[in-house]
Order: sequence, then C-alpha cells, then structure tokens
Amino acid sequence: MRFVGVDDRADAEAVAGETLWAAPIEDPTELWVHELVGSEVAEIDGTVRGRVVAVLENPAHDLLELDSGALVPVVFVRSCAEGRITIDPPAGLFDLGT
Repeated sequence: MRFVGVDDRADAEAVAGETLWAAPIEDPTELWVHELVGSEVAEIDGTVRGRVVAVLENPAHDLLELDSGALVPVVFVRSCAEGRITIDPPAGLFDLGT
C-alpha cells in the first residue's frame, strides 16, 4: 500500500499515529463484514436460521456465526441484500452438534 506524499521511511514516521482514510470500494459482487453482521439468514426455501452476530476468519472459508450458535461457511451465501442473507447449505448442516 502506498500513500501520496509518503515516499520513504522518514515520511512514514512523520505520519505514524495519524488516521489515514480512503474512499470505500464500490463492488456489488463483494461481501463486507459490516453489511453481514445483524443480517437475517434464511435458506432458499425461506427457512430462517437466525441473525449474524459475527464473521469468523477460517482458512477454508470465513464463517457466519449465527445467534443460534450455528456456523455457516460464506461459500453457501447466494445473495445479500437489505439485511437478509440467502444461503443454499448442504443437507444436514444445521443438524451438526445436535
């Protein structure tokens, strides 16, 4: 990452501790954590599974942690719009741990 006007170590030390800001990236194909947390999660058939309380980093795929305690790999997310996440999980995903 580079910042305009920060070309060497001395310049970097001069801005140490400063708040740096950049315009948000506008990409409708990307999922952003701040848009996921608090969203209702439902399967394609409409079965509501809960709300996202956190997004956990995981080596294979990040995981949506639901208020029910369920973990849903983001690879199963099909859409995310207006506070609702639609997922297409494999059969039995929500039976794990019961």
